[in-house]
Amino acid sequence: MIKNLYVARTALIVALGGFLMGFDASVISGVVGFIEVEFDLSNLQLGWAVSSLTLSSTLAMLAAGPLSNRIGRRTVLYWAAVLYAVSAIGSALAPNYMLLVVARMVGGLGVGASLIIAPMYIAEISPPALRGRMVSFNQLNIVIGISVAFFTNYLILELGDSSLAWAESLKFGPYNWRWMLGLETLPAVLYFGALFAVPESPRWLVMKGRISEGLAIMTRASGAEEAEADLRAVQASLDSDATKTNVGLGALFAPAMKFVLLIGIVIAVVQQITGINAVFFYAPMIFEQSGIGTNASFVQAILVGLVNLVFTIVAIALVDRLGRKPLLIVGLTGITVAMALLAYGFHGASYTLPSDAALPAAVSLDALQPILDTTFNSDVAFKQALESALGLATARQFESELIAAAISMNPILILIGILGFVASFAVSLGPVMWVLFSELFPNRLRALAISFVGLINSGVSFTVQLVFPWELANLGSALTFLLYGVMAAMGLVFVIIALPETKGRSLEELESLLARGNEADAQTKVLSG
Repeated sequence: MIKNLYVARTALIVALGGFLMGFDASVISGVVGFIEVEFDLSNLQLGWAVSSLTLSSTLAMLAAGPLSNRIGRRTVLYWAAVLYAVSAIGSALAPNYMLLVVARMVGGLGVGASLIIAPMYIAEISPPALRGRMVSFNQLNIVIGISVAFFTNYLILELGDSSLAWAESLKFGPYNWRWMLGLETLPAVLYFGALFAVPESPRWLVMKGRISEGLAIMTRASGAEEAEADLRAVQASLDSDATKTNVGLGALFAPAMKFVLLIGIVIAVVQQITGINAVFFYAPMIFEQSGIGTNASFVQAILVGLVNLVFTIVAIALVDRLGRKPLLIVGLTGITVAMALLAYGFHGASYTLPSDAALPAAVSLDALQPILDTTFNSDVAFKQALESALGLATARQFESELIAAAISMNPILILIGILGFVASFAVSLGPVMWVLFSELFPNRLRALAISFVGLINSGVSFTVQLVFPWELANLGSALTFLLYGVMAAMGLVFVIIALPETKGRSLEELESLLARGNEADAQTKVLSG
């Protein structure tokens, strides 16, 4: 029990990097509407403001694994905490669009480093029976960070609209989005300090020849007998690789690695191409498309965060009981159904702006005369008509109010679809991907391999975030979500056919099965248990 508490405490501290990643990534969801107007951004500029963090995190992922092999897992996490703090301060104080993007990209370096190294570190310190749950702590912290960001965004918005003297003195109203971004400084400083209470990765220490230090940490984590066995397995793994001097990118494409690399790449792509970061990063914007208004959209975004949190906890409770593959099958099925529901809901919407509509004073009814009482059967056609009548800047500034006045649809259907999607993702792809990444690859290549598949995952995420505003404007909500559903269905087929189960096996045992010879034979062995 004591050793389990030691592992859990260490994993929770390291996983605070996940909290910062979740907060940093999703806090932008409350900012996009304000910076779009303040900096007069186009759809692609808005997408770039959101996705720039992911672009730099992609670069950081490529470097983080090899760098952690050289200087240590914990040292890389120290630097990630510093980058988070610098980014938060720089984003809050940014005087223009370009400097805001630069500050966000600095934060992306911290995101990439912590996203790769935290699950790797936790896997390397955890006993096999606990590894799935411990690695899932990182995903749990990510979703807590997402939930906190949604809540603080709404709280700042409410404080900005209040008449409280202290809120007015702190300028929560005119500087609302700056406060949203700047709050991250506090958890970043806390993370930096908390990292001093965790040891270095024991497997990294053994790789560096610091056997006694590594064994001492393994003993605290799993007991003397299991620690000795783990040490022998790690040393045997390293000895078998001693003659293999090629640890560059080319080593990932050796014949014995093809099977596990294929799994890693497909899961990395599917996790992001189903649209999760479009939902998290643009949640209020999506809900505004259903006509509920700005403040209500922020409230529903909080609900998204809470559902994400609850079902991530469910996944942590089940990942070492049911296994990785069953959770992925259930989750991808749910994602496919939820995206079909969203596509159906938006496809059935119509938009009619009545002549007696209550609109903001700044919106000219005279300018809208050509489209009043005219029914549009798609959101794309309606928004294009608004832009023609009012001009691009005015139409975007008051888009939420105009959609709310014109739309005819069931917004509850959209809420159910979004929450169903988030719940399905949280119980499957969210935590299970990182558990699989921490298990699939051999000791010698783990850091490089996780960086490589993480790079692909982040690259797909960057693309999804960048083009999402453009998709809403040009393809419409229905087709956008339908495409995500098709991708989820394709991923489901792959998981059913190709994915082996990895629960309950040591990292060295998985290495011997998955990356030591013919990949087809390895798959057969694992599937047969």
